Amino acid sequence: MTAAKTMIQTEAIFDSASYLLAQDQDVEDLRRRIEEAAKTPGIFVDFVVVGNRQVSVLITQHSRVTISVATVAFDERDTGDLDFPYGGYYDIL
Repeated sequence: MTAAKTMIQTEAIFDSASYLLAQDQDVEDLRRRIEEAAKTPGIFVDFVVVGNRQVSVLITQHSRVTISVATVAFDERDTGDLDFPYGGYYDIL
C-alpha cells in the first residue's frame, strides 16, 4: 500500500487576514522582510499564496503577524508560478 503524498503548508496571518503560502516561498526570508518592515512607518511586503497569486501586505509597527505550518495532502498545482494561477475564477479559463 502506498502512503498518501503530503507537503508542508505555511499559513501567515496578518492582522486576522489568513494567507496560505505557495510551496516555493522562503519562509525565513519572509520573516526577515516582515521584521525589517516593522521597523519602518509602513512598507508593503510581497509574497505568493496558494493559487499562484501575488499578495502585498502593508506592514507597520502595529501589525500583528502569526506564521504556522501544517502537513497537508500534496497538491501538484501549488508551484508558486504566477504565470499559472489556479483556484476560483482561474479554473474556468
